[in-house]
Amino acid sequence: MTTKLLMAAAAASLIALTGCGTSLTNQQIGTGTGAVLGGVAGSALGGGTLGTVGGAAAGAVIGSEIGKKQDQKR
Repeated sequence: MTTKLLMAAAAASLIALTGCGTSLTNQQIGTGTGAVLGGVAGSALGGGTLGTVGGAAAGAVIGSEIGKKQDQKR
């Protein structure tokens, strides 16, 4: 189950990132990466849909903030 979720998340991320015609900001990359990693962690720790969605949401927020700080350093 976890392997299928991880593969689906990786495939969705790859499709989403390759569809962008412009270069991504660190904030956008951080949001996507955080959502995927948070979703996988939430599924592994909390299990079920609520854990996955909650982990993805938290990961997206944290990744976005980290990426925003990296963009501001430029």
